[in-house]
Amino acid sequence: MSIDFYFSSESRNPFVEYAVQYAVAAAYAIFDKNKKDALHKLLLQGLDITILGCNDFYSYRNQIEARGLPLTPEALAALPPFASITFNADESNGGNCKPEVAKTGLGSSAAMTTAVVAALLHYLGVVNLSSSIDQQHDGDLDMVHMIAQSAHCIAQGKIGSGFDVSSAVYGSQRYVRFSPEVLSSAQVAVKETPLQEVITGILKGKWDHERAMFSLPPLMTLLLGEPGTGGSSTPSMVGAVKKWQKSDPQKSQETWKKLSESNSALETQLNMLSKLAEEHWNAYKQVIESCSKLKSEKWMEQATEPTQEAVVKSLLGARDAMLGIRYHMRLMGEAAGVPIEPESQTQLLNATMDMEGVLLAGVPGAGGFDAVFAVTLGDSGSNVTKAWSSVNVLALLVREDPHGVSLESCDPRTTEITSAVSAVHIE
Repeated sequence: MSIDFYFSSESRNPFVEYAVQYAVAAAYAIFDKNKKDALHKLLLQGLDITILGCNDFYSYRNQIEARGLPLTPEALAALPPFASITFNADESNGGNCKPEVAKTGLGSSAAMTTAVVAALLHYLGVVNLSSSIDQQHDGDLDMVHMIAQSAHCIAQGKIGSGFDVSSAVYGSQRYVRFSPEVLSSAQVAVKETPLQEVITGILKGKWDHERAMFSLPPLMTLLLGEPGTGGSSTPSMVGAVKKWQKSDPQKSQETWKKLSESNSALETQLNMLSKLAEEHWNAYKQVIESCSKLKSEKWMEQATEPTQEAVVKSLLGARDAMLGIRYHMRLMGEAAGVPIEPESQTQLLNATMDMEGVLLAGVPGAGGFDAVFAVTLGDSGSNVTKAWSSVNVLALLVREDPHGVSLESCDPRTTEITSAVSAVHIE
């Protein structure tokens, strides 16, 4: 069997190519002879793969502004699903340089790789995925994770944290990355070893990552905002931080330790709020609804009995932990000479956290100018999106999702298909 990819020289996508190769190789690696024969006959029929780019992964603020519409979620929602993708620069201004796709930084390559791998593994009979989240089998998801993680790392030419792929597979979670050694041998072997052997080694490898279930407590909403003030290069920022770690190991380790402690404190408080919601729903609901209309300094006044007081204490504890996270991220950025939380973002985040019903706010990922986020209580999110819009920050439609990969119950192609569709034909 030969695998041929029909891409123009300008549209080749290594993430798609490795996703297809690794998924097919995984099927050959685990099937017995009879299943391999059936697989071979199936592949001889060819495969047509259509990839749709979800609007949430791309920036449409230029299109919205061009239409004279306000920068609001409602304007975003008016766009057709899988709308044509915009670019960071006009072709006329770019000369011979191909303009870059304007992205929102939500891990589109990881999501696409995971989707292609999951779809192929399901179609080929390696896994049996479901349209019902509750009916997914951990073993099937683990298989998707290993193959998608491997294909993504090889495609990008480095072994990253793997968090974006893991999120695409499993949904929201507490994650500790795997040891790079589980894939480092594959990086070398892929150049000189048959792919089926590489995949066998990957499947037998020691995947020591840690993953624990995690989701926001009830009646809370995660908002993501796009400031539109210019993108930040994650690799260069990470590189600067690593350089600082080497030049000042003692100070960097101390800062990193305190940042980790603040992260753990935030996790603890959010988990406590989930527990209080489960065990004392009425008291929890009443506090959240009351606090959603007030600034944080007024929250404790709403507690009229011990359980309500415990809820408010955890809310305030979460705020304090987030302030600690932001403080240590700013220290790290200053020491490394990179704007992890730039001054413009600091002003916006402080103003956001001072609003009624806002639990916390910060910069996601590696920081920079790309995005801001907020967690709001009850129905207070609409006030935040309006405030952001007034300062040219577009609140996106994407929300936190504790669920991972699953089958769609219907064909999503109800309207225009994105211009980023890639067709892959295998013979």
